[in-house]
Amino acid sequence: MGKQQVAAHIVWDWNGTLLNDNDAIIGATNAAFAELGLEPLTLERYRALYCVPVPKFYERLMGRLPTDAEWEVMDEAFHRYYAQHRARCALTDGAVELLAGWRSAGHSQSLLSMYVHEELIPVVRGFGIEPHFVRVDGRVGPSGGSKAEHMVRHLAALQEVEPARTVVIGDAADDAVAALHAGARAVLYTGGSHSRASLEGVGVPVVDSLAEAVEMAEWLAA
Repeated sequence: MGKQQVAAHIVWDWNGTLLNDNDAIIGATNAAFAELGLEPLTLERYRALYCVPVPKFYERLMGRLPTDAEWEVMDEAFHRYYAQHRARCALTDGAVELLAGWRSAGHSQSLLSMYVHEELIPVVRGFGIEPHFVRVDGRVGPSGGSKAEHMVRHLAALQEVEPARTVVIGDAADDAVAALHAGARAVLYTGGSHSRASLEGVGVPVVDSLAEAVEMAEWLAA
């Protein structure tokens, strides 16, 4: 087996991990809630309650699952608002240096997001970081689901990457669930959609910076 086949691999999450878009996400969520006359959320309440699949998150706030019609209205409002405010979002501090460092160390990395694929690609290219990834996948298909099946397909499409030497870095409990489902490890970052308390319940390492996440990924994949 060649060196490339046993190299450590990171699968990065996008929203809330590499992209610091918390303000846009909260604003878009509140725009979706406003469509149904619901009270706006603070960042703290959002991070305490957020979960995937998203309809379950809405159930926590509404006391019931949204109807199909309500879900369509909220989903459309969320994406419309988010698209308007995404342009002012920046990469998380240190992300570019970490991506470059991991690559120059001879490791590989990829990006898997639940953001719509055809919208994700130009955004990633716009930040000039696409060359750091061996593959970039966004969501294809309806919104509202889990990342687990997407992760299995993502890893299966990667050449010479072993799930056992792969670490997913994300900001949501679902990132860890998806990693474990695909036979990989996970490290969760507290700077995004979940509070530390909700992340610590998953049972994987939880860190407060992307630099710590990369250090932990290197250790886990060793």
